[in-house]
Amino acid sequence: MKAQVGKYSMVPETVEQVSTKHRRIVTKLPVPESLAYFEMMDKYEPVSMQGQPPVLIDRSEGCYVYDKYGNKWLDWSSGVLISNIGNGNKVIIDALQKMLGKPLLSTYVFPHEGRTQLAKLLCELFPFDGYKAYFLATGSEATENCIKLAKTYGLKKYGKDKKYFISFKNAFHGRTMGAQLAGGMDGQKAWLGKLDETFIQVPFPDGYKCEDTRFELFLEVLKRHGVEPEQVCGVMSESFQGVGPDSFPLDYIKKLEKWCKSNDVLLIMDEVQAGFCRSGKWFMFEHYGIQPDIVACGKGISSSLPLSAVIGREDVMNMYGAGSMTSTHSGSPLPVAAAIANILELQRGPYLSNAQRLEPILRQGLERIQKKHPEHAGCVHCIGLVAGIQIVKPGTRIPDPDTAIAINERCYKKGLLMFAPVGIAGECIKVSPALDIPEDALLEGIQVLDAAMDEVLG
Repeated sequence: MKAQVGKYSMVPETVEQVSTKHRRIVTKLPVPESLAYFEMMDKYEPVSMQGQPPVLIDRSEGCYVYDKYGNKWLDWSSGVLISNIGNGNKVIIDALQKMLGKPLLSTYVFPHEGRTQLAKLLCELFPFDGYKAYFLATGSEATENCIKLAKTYGLKKYGKDKKYFISFKNAFHGRTMGAQLAGGMDGQKAWLGKLDETFIQVPFPDGYKCEDTRFELFLEVLKRHGVEPEQVCGVMSESFQGVGPDSFPLDYIKKLEKWCKSNDVLLIMDEVQAGFCRSGKWFMFEHYGIQPDIVACGKGISSSLPLSAVIGREDVMNMYGAGSMTSTHSGSPLPVAAAIANILELQRGPYLSNAQRLEPILRQGLERIQKKHPEHAGCVHCIGLVAGIQIVKPGTRIPDPDTAIAINERCYKKGLLMFAPVGIAGECIKVSPALDIPEDALLEGIQVLDAAMDEVLG
């Protein structure tokens, strides 16, 4: 077995035993008995599937993750912002068991009751009238279709010159070709070779990585590329950038919306991470008071199984004829059943109010930690129940991914589980607990992160 999986040590270490209401660590970590599974993973799976803290998950419930060796982690990952109503929620399990009992497992795009019910539910949930929804399997599929719709809209309505698609630096929209052309991380595009010149990225006005938050910078970059407003077909952005989470200044996004409407440019919000109450509103774009033309959804839409959705203006969504915008698993019965149960539970449960109520507690806790380590902790951003601390080289804004991994690994060994650091260089400690997390569990997690950073940073 290699000494490391990704940047995590695979040498079992005797760690401090933990026994609290929300965490339990009773073995060496990684668990010696689990190493055989990691060896199997190393033999049969590519390295690209590795790189997370070496927990061999046996089951997950609520805001907890368990292995079969007696350990229990407080889960600050929610998968990857998937399990908004908590891991293994009973309402989802019941809905899936009911569907399994029929049985109805797949339909291609033959209609079934659940798919039409979910489309109706989503459109009624959406804050604007005149929108339609259709379903895919992944967030990448959803953003690919957003790109396709925007390109089609511009070319069909105005001709071949309205072809430019604008997105933002540091953005992540998925791992497929169109999604990565629109993405804002140059390193992820090396495999593409020659890039499509109709995809242009502009700086994201987060105020930290890019201090220039003027909307005029957007226009200046287009001008430098020789692109006129009437040549742009679409602008797409994550509602908050996952590398932060970074959000738009209100003045900037309002000016962007106005510019898009003035030039008949489709404004697309990628809500794959941000949607379904994660931000303290159903959709993150509602914080901005804007009306996007198309929205991509995923992850928290089902709190469980693979499902994504595109919600868009009726005239845009109806551009393609019957059978031409489908996918093998469009509205597949099991994910749809999970999504309906998830949305109804989000509507009746305390999840949205919990995200709103706990946001200041999470923010203040992380800001207190940041102030203890201002040389290493560059900034804190928090929106609802998603937050991040940027770990940087002392006294700079240069990402420090090695230190971020060390902090993340120390948390894992203390019984607090997060996915591996994200960001432009892997420097962001990302916090995304389930929306059902109790306040005392959130506070305990903050204490663990505080102790871990003290130990790593001194």
